Amino acid sequence: NNNFQYQSGRLTIHLAREFGFCYGVDRAVDYAYQARVRFPDRVVYLTGEIIHNPHVNGELRAQGIRFLSDPGESIDQLTDEHVVILPAFGVTIELLLALQERGCTLVDTTCGSVLNVWKNVKRYAEDGFTSIIHGKYKHEETRATASQALNTANGQYLVVLDRDEARVVCDYIRSGGDASAFRTRFEHAASPGFDPDRDLQRVGCANQTTMLSSESLEIGAMIRAAMSDRHGEAALSRHFRAFDTICSATQDRQDAVLALLDRHPVDLMLVIGGLNSSNTYNLARICAGRVPTYHIADPAGLVSAEIIRHKPVGSALEVTATGWLPEGRLTIGLTSGASTPDNLMGSAIRRLDELTNGGTQS
Repeated sequence: NNNFQYQSGRLTIHLAREFGFCYGVDRAVDYAYQARVRFPDRVVYLTGEIIHNPHVNGELRAQGIRFLSDPGESIDQLTDEHVVILPAFGVTIELLLALQERGCTLVDTTCGSVLNVWKNVKRYAEDGFTSIIHGKYKHEETRATASQALNTANGQYLVVLDRDEARVVCDYIRSGGDASAFRTRFEHAASPGFDPDRDLQRVGCANQTTMLSSESLEIGAMIRAAMSDRHGEAALSRHFRAFDTICSATQDRQDAVLALLDRHPVDLMLVIGGLNSSNTYNLARICAGRVPTYHIADPAGLVSAEIIRHKPVGSALEVTATGWLPEGRLTIGLTSGASTPDNLMGSAIRRLDELTNGGTQS
């Protein structure tokens, strides 16, 4: 309410103008709560985390919603008496069919932006194009998206994580190479039986909606240039396709944090969100290129003015660091991922005020 700024004593906090729950996440969480109310006498399951935020998933567990991904749970125990919530990421076609065969009541919370990607991937497969997906091949959304390519006879996909992997693909498109080495490189990120000599002749680009949008666009441009070099600009439309599948909420949050960094000199950035959240990680990536950045799961990571628990960019694990909070006048930038409840931002502001201006220090 104060131009996205909080000031107290020696502390100034600038908030990104877009942060926290996006529409798709808000809708998914709301549907989950509604399912619990709508089916009070039935066992309600989630296939896995509804979003990548431990607080939200913990609250759903507290409502009695069970998770099929938990130890001891299995799809084999499901019957037509059970209710199953599909998460915002969506699920693979294989899992969807298995749930339908068991007659479960399904509550589908799949995000509309994800459905838009699926639509294009299915169209690519139907028209004989391999989907090149910018994403993390282990991520639930990317696995679900890739399964859409396999829902058509001879459909194929290839998942690339970043520019370096895209460059390998582009080099093969232009010049060919060792097909066996290529398959080994992308062993877990390609469709079964993937043949780069056959399956890179006609390609269409797609992306995991939570990836760094500028990188998705750049990878699309790289692949387009490689296909143009290989087949010629005149024939490009027969060999390359791309549609805008960048999630607007992801884009808005990334643009907002860039605007914050351009507008305000800050001593450090705090990014709040689940440590396994892709969109939160990419916000931290943006910030870390400019200023010291700490990706924390929640305000409890702000242990004291000396100690912080955070996940460094590029690390797979949370670490404990010291000496993170400078002395003297302090300006901090603050944002959160699309799967982070807004109340955690308020809690973080209060905790920062305590640590910088007195009060509870540990």
